[in-house]
Amino acid sequence: MEHNVAIVTGGSRGIGRAIAHALAASGHRVLLSYRDREADAAAVVDRIKREDGEAHCMRADMSVPRDVKALAQSALDNFGRIDVLVNNAGVHIPGLRLADVTPEQWARLLQVNLTGPLQLTQAVLPHMRSRRSGCVINLSSNVTQRMPAGYGVYTVSKVALEAFTRILAKEEGPNGIRVNAVAPGPVRTDMLQETLDLMGAERAHAFLKSVPLARAGEPEEIAATVAFLASNAASYLTGQVIYVNGGGPGG
Repeated sequence: MEHNVAIVTGGSRGIGRAIAHALAASGHRVLLSYRDREADAAAVVDRIKREDGEAHCMRADMSVPRDVKALAQSALDNFGRIDVLVNNAGVHIPGLRLADVTPEQWARLLQVNLTGPLQLTQAVLPHMRSRRSGCVINLSSNVTQRMPAGYGVYTVSKVALEAFTRILAKEEGPNGIRVNAVAPGPVRTDMLQETLDLMGAERAHAFLKSVPLARAGEPEEIAATVAFLASNAASYLTGQVIYVNGGGPGG
């Protein structure tokens, strides 16, 4: 993997940060994107470099098409190739019911969570096709199994992302490109904490206890699955959605 190059969107914190570190540890050169957290992204890059890896970071808003295209071009400019794309960046609005969604909220969530990954994938596909090799990994969510109230737009975006994953795998398999998704359950991130705070202490405790493993996951546990999918060990694995959720929360 020492020559491989990976793009990780939303790589400044949480699951994205863990993915960037895991891919760097397995030998990938990493370009990570961030929207607002420049200092956090720079810290990820510095740590990778201290551990003898190679990384760059770049500001890119996944809702802005020109930023998406520039991110793909930056990977080619800095590294000369793209082997792995991890569409991790995502947004949510906890507790937002479908009856209350504004057109602006609907458009924003779908643009970042669904259209952004589509456009970035389109930007890297010509290069991957030319080399007849590539790996796309989309970050979905366990909400696609739970369909929770108050998370309708987020859930719709992730259900669509899983369909996108499965269809793209069929379309690009003949070009040597593998496409899979990882769907985390509750993982200790800022996003999960926002959800737990909205639930209140009693409901939050019951929610986490409803997971068969009786705990939240760690970002590194998601990153390990992504690193596996990006490796040669997963060379015959495509069109799959892998749920890393402790057995699935029941709440």
